[in-house]
Amino acid sequence: MGLGPVMLDVLGTRLTVEDEARLMHPLVGGVILFKRNYESPAQLAELTAAIHALRTTPLLVAVDHEGGRVQRFREGFTPIPPMRELGKIWDSHPQRARHLAHQTGYVLAAELRGCGVDFSFTPVLDVDYGQSCVIGNRAFHSDPQAIAELAHSLLLGLKQGGMHTVGKHFPGHGFVAADSHLAIPVDEREFVDIELCDLQPFRQMISFGLTAVMPAHVIYPKIDSRPAGFSPVWLKDILRGQMGFEGCIFSDDLSMEGATVAGGIVQRASAALHAGCDMVLVCNKPESADALLAGLHWDMPLQSRARIIQMRGQSHSPSLDKLHEQPEFLRALQEVASIGICSPELGLA
Repeated sequence: MGLGPVMLDVLGTRLTVEDEARLMHPLVGGVILFKRNYESPAQLAELTAAIHALRTTPLLVAVDHEGGRVQRFREGFTPIPPMRELGKIWDSHPQRARHLAHQTGYVLAAELRGCGVDFSFTPVLDVDYGQSCVIGNRAFHSDPQAIAELAHSLLLGLKQGGMHTVGKHFPGHGFVAADSHLAIPVDEREFVDIELCDLQPFRQMISFGLTAVMPAHVIYPKIDSRPAGFSPVWLKDILRGQMGFEGCIFSDDLSMEGATVAGGIVQRASAALHAGCDMVLVCNKPESADALLAGLHWDMPLQSRARIIQMRGQSHSPSLDKLHEQPEFLRALQEVASIGICSPELGLA
């Protein structure tokens, strides 16, 4: 059985019969984990191994694990600072900031890969305009060039740790104040304004080897009346056509308020896939997942299957115990700890 175009979540720290039945559905291709799915590194490794063992072609296992307030696994994992901390260092010591970004990416990826997680939905490439409550210190900086250079260094660290990268939230969520988890944000700017600023980190990261992109649940009416994640203009014409992106496109969570403009859950998934997404996410609503699996009809292109399989983490990644025996990793831990960790906050939905 190949991988399908749907990524779902699971109920707790171990797979239930209900979870297994959903994950065996041919439309499913991956699992996204949350805080509720975590007790310890050993438990997480058991859970990811069980998910991977379910099917002949193993499902992808992903997580939102950016650092700062969006770090799902904490006890037993290194606290990762919000990316803004790297941006602050950039202002006075760009070379040091790039180095620390590399080390941060390495630690983040190596620890997750050591527990069997294939990839994290990171980095955030949004420009910080100082007005988005949902982006905030998740953004590296207000300068697109600083974002691109720091994200590139993070990418190199993630790659060293055995993990691919997902740039978000295309074409940029930082300008609008509304939170797309709770509302339908609208960005009234002209395309040229978005292109000259917000698209620059994405454009540069594509040239650096960005593996995947997640579009925003934001409407840019001067370009298209549909949110970017449901817009073939943004995904096919601009991202793939003009910008030459050939990697995987993941929808943002279709359970979010910003996705409701596309209709019910089946209509949302269908719209996202027709717009150009390779895989769609449905999180925290088991009833919606069941409705989607029962109602979605999608003949998955071979190219999408290849892009999804490409997101698998490197198989040779050492376990968490082995990592802590490696001098290179221990040095990286010390450097990440030097960045200055903020107090943990609640993650997003």
